[in-house]
Amino acid sequence: MVTAAKANDAKMQALYDAHAAALFQFLMRLTFGDRETALDLMQETMLRAWRNLDVLAEDVRSLRPWLYTVARRVAIDSARAKAARPQEVVVTDLTTFAAGDDEMERVVAVQTVRQAMTMLSEQHRSVIALVYRRGLSAADAAAVLGIPEGTVKSRTYYALRALREAIEGAGA
Repeated sequence: MVTAAKANDAKMQALYDAHAAALFQFLMRLTFGDRETALDLMQETMLRAWRNLDVLAEDVRSLRPWLYTVARRVAIDSARAKAARPQEVVVTDLTTFAAGDDEMERVVAVQTVRQAMTMLSEQHRSVIALVYRRGLSAADAAAVLGIPEGTVKSRTYYALRALREAIEGAGA
């Protein structure tokens, strides 16, 4: 039992030594340079590797594609979880949506946009959240969502069109 544990420790150390630096750089790109998030995601990826150590291939070099896939999925899950949590939004942050100078008009405009957002599909909401709320480029949003950049651009176009129609339908 003790020798098996030592063998697993050695195998995990070899896996970490062979892939940690490249995996960290990959996660830094996925998190747009957010070091803390990249470290958290790397820790989760390595934890999943450790949990599956007994079924992973003996050749540590062939594990890189598996690790990258796990890391990408962990990053996507993290981004989705973060997007699913309600964010506290201060009305002054959304005043750019309001056309009027009156504070009441701004409040109504913000509420109208929030209501219209609930009418969008999950795919459209996630693209709008990444591109407009988080300020990501189409390429960066594509990396987070794991879809082509062209798909992000297309979804953004159709999401904005649907949002405009929903707002106009609400009489705003």
